[in-house]
Amino acid sequence: MSGIEGKVVAITGASSGIGEATARLLARRGAHVVLGARRTDRLEVLVAAIHAEGGSARYRKLDVTKREDVASFMDFARAEHGRIDVIINNAGVMPLSRLDELKVDEWDRMIDVNLRGVLHGIAAGLPILKAQRSGQFINVSSIGGHLVVPTAAVYCATKYAVIALSEGLRQEVGGDIRVTVISPGVTTSELADTISDPGAREAMREYRKVAIPPEAIARSIAFAIEQPDDVDVNEIIVRPTAQP
Repeated sequence: MSGIEGKVVAITGASSGIGEATARLLARRGAHVVLGARRTDRLEVLVAAIHAEGGSARYRKLDVTKREDVASFMDFARAEHGRIDVIINNAGVMPLSRLDELKVDEWDRMIDVNLRGVLHGIAAGLPILKAQRSGQFINVSSIGGHLVVPTAAVYCATKYAVIALSEGLRQEVGGDIRVTVISPGVTTSELADTISDPGAREAMREYRKVAIPPEAIARSIAFAIEQPDDVDVNEIIVRPTAQP
């Protein structure tokens, strides 16, 4: 058996991109995946595809900005399988713009999804993992959690915060629960579609010409999960070889 087979893995933001690729890969490796996102039509198609390949998958509508939604999602995962082994806080948005554009609603959205969504995942999942005295959080940050570029100040702030939050969690939970941060570089996804600023959208379109597929990030997540229980891979940065 691999270190993935039989594990119950809850994934937020699972309807596309990294979340979808991770769900497919882990299900092929024998995990029971429980998928959450707002777009249930896509989740339904994804779950059907996993079942067609002989995998185990369930889904539930999820808005990570709502604490009660995330709690219900975790309770659903545990009710379906009796436990949760891995929680992947993956949901994210990236509406880039210069600060002087004052797109405050978009700033709030990034804070709510990228940071508060992770906090909600921790709040809902930590009591479950502590009661089990085992489990793993995998929080998806970004290369933007390591450097700041124009138009990305707020986005990068949320991703820096995810890294800080994850390190604090790792130190506090002790020896029973593992904590991993995955920091993707330029990856094919729908994140760029959320950019409303024309200049930032065009710059991102050019920047993403070297993008790697989300399956590359999924493999890094699988690597962190499959390690023995006494090995905690704290952070993985994955980016295109050609990314500056």
